[in-house]
Amino acid sequence: MKNYESIHFDLAENGIARLTLNRPDKLNSLTEDMFVEIRDALMQVQTTAGTRCLVITGAGRGFCAGQDLGDLDFSNLSDTVEKNYNPLVRTLTSLDMPVIAAVNGVAAGAGANIALCCDIVVAARSASFVQSFSQIGLVPDAGGTWSLPRLIGGPRAMGLAMLGNKLSAEQAFDWGMIWQCVDDEMLTEKVDQLALHFASAPTVGIAFTKKLIRNSWDKSLDQQLDLERDFQSAASQTTDFKEGVDAFLEKRHPRFKGE
Repeated sequence: MKNYESIHFDLAENGIARLTLNRPDKLNSLTEDMFVEIRDALMQVQTTAGTRCLVITGAGRGFCAGQDLGDLDFSNLSDTVEKNYNPLVRTLTSLDMPVIAAVNGVAAGAGANIALCCDIVVAARSASFVQSFSQIGLVPDAGGTWSLPRLIGGPRAMGLAMLGNKLSAEQAFDWGMIWQCVDDEMLTEKVDQLALHFASAPTVGIAFTKKLIRNSWDKSLDQQLDLERDFQSAASQTTDFKEGVDAFLEKRHPRFKGE
């Protein structure tokens, strides 16, 4: 594995990739160099055979405080969004594997929305989510205006985006914004359990499920039923489907290979 300056990346033999934002003194706020390293790490996730799950977290006491304003070209924000944020969100939401966000502390601005674009979000009880854009006169990016109303509804999304209030992990869970809120000391264990589960799960079928759900918002019921039919047909051709059926009939645990 490469030695990075602002992230830590590990790709284990068990198929679990772990990407840790590693600027703890800056609450892992994002810089241009950081994005370069993240893109490189995600390319390895996409091209390394046998990778079946990605975990994203932050070092120290924060997940990610969003953009480092000291590392930003204020004269051309649209280029920064188009070059760095949009491709990252598109990559995470389209990866053919589960992406887990382990939110270990504050997730603010784009940091919050990057976490929310992951498939499964598990947050420590002391963590929080802040749409801090309004506090400096900007609009939510990194997919925030798309994901928030779909996760928690229009009124709550509007309030969070316009007021910039801090939302506790417990409230985020109660609102259905995240999958799970756990005690701080249990975060690593819970996320490891999930990652190990996905690393031994039928990866292709799960990737199909991810695509179906993420692309369902603009589909009619009839369109979605047709897509389910087509994806089900493709899933039934996988080695994992055959193994799942064989294991069920033989009353044993399946040994999925992600194929």
